[in-house]
Amino acid sequence: MTMLYPLNKSITFYIRRLWDTLKNTEVEEKWALKKEELEKKTRKSKLNTSMMNVKTSISKAKSLSIWIFVIPFLGVNICLLLITQFHGLFPNQEDVILNTFPYLDGGTSISRAARPFPSWLIFKPTMIFTSFLLIKYWLYNKEIIQYFEENHKHLKKILIFGIASAIALTIHSIFLGIKFDNDLYKLFRRVIMLLFIIFEILAQAYLVATLYSLKDKLTEYLNAKILRLKLILVSTLIIVAAISVPIISLPGNDFFGFNLKFLKHALEWDYFLGVITFYLLTFLMWKNKNN
Repeated sequence: MTMLYPLNKSITFYIRRLWDTLKNTEVEEKWALKKEELEKKTRKSKLNTSMMNVKTSISKAKSLSIWIFVIPFLGVNICLLLITQFHGLFPNQEDVILNTFPYLDGGTSISRAARPFPSWLIFKPTMIFTSFLLIKYWLYNKEIIQYFEENHKHLKKILIFGIASAIALTIHSIFLGIKFDNDLYKLFRRVIMLLFIIFEILAQAYLVATLYSLKDKLTEYLNAKILRLKLILVSTLIIVAAISVPIISLPGNDFFGFNLKFLKHALEWDYFLGVITFYLLTFLMWKNKNN
């Protein structure tokens, strides 16, 4: 009987060890399960937050786009209205223009309508404010693209060309109307305007190409038909620009007896309308996602 006591003690010790091991294993399993559930909740929370962020970016890009269309459209056409209809507002009557609809007849250029006082009081603020909206617009598009593809190959190009176009528009607006009789200064203004057009069209083209590459992921967010219209518009702008550059670069306005002046002016107004129509289509393209 005395031999059984150590044996019983040993069995009890091993049973306790086994029980403690099982208990610790159960605790560890429960903790691992809780940790996994916590990680799932964290991932879900991050996903929901990220989804809310992209919806917010889409909503803001959509809202900005309609203003990027409306503000410059009104600004330029109010200048045209003033200089053709309200001649008494202009101190120098040589600045006024008779009735014209330059989108068709090319009766004047945009800069000619916006340059004199008081037209530039409207043109400069509207264009500078449009530049500010453009920068915000391209930044929101960056956030949208990154949500669906973090390192898209066109992302940096979109951002660089988009912001560069806004800066060029600001510089052009600041210097418009400043008279300085110097050929280098005149060339500088033309180059800045040309850079604005090039950068803007490149930014638009890369953005459309990027949206097309993500089209399957964006199905619930955008209207594919409007995206196709944007592609047609940007393609048309690129083709027109390629055809127009030789015409615009011709010295003077006479080409085998044909007056290019009116053609250049009409082209300028229509091209301006085409560039800002891109943003009207952006407004129509994004669906309203409130939830």
